[in-house]
Amino acid sequence: MFSKKLYVGNLNYKTTEEKLKEMFSPFGEVTSVNILQGRGFGFVEMATSESSQEAKEKLNGTDLEGRKIIINEARPKTERPREMRSEGGERKDFRRF
Repeated sequence: MFSKKLYVGNLNYKTTEEKLKEMFSPFGEVTSVNILQGRGFGFVEMATSESSQEAKEKLNGTDLEGRKIIINEARPKTERPREMRSEGGERKDFRRF
């Protein structure tokens, strides 16, 4: 089954959440939009998996404010190990068990 949440990448840093909502709305109800400021990507959640799939198919690779956006099905966030450096600057990974 296709997820209702989409990853939208290669965003112009000036793109607003309102602009993304406006772009995705013709494909169905947009339930949430979240742009990570200064990161160039965000997430759009649609009301149905069908509307999110149609939006992905029609909008992936299209121009938005001078950038060709990349749209993929959002993946669940995974935990990454914390990284620490020793006194010599050498990286060490520490994991909690």
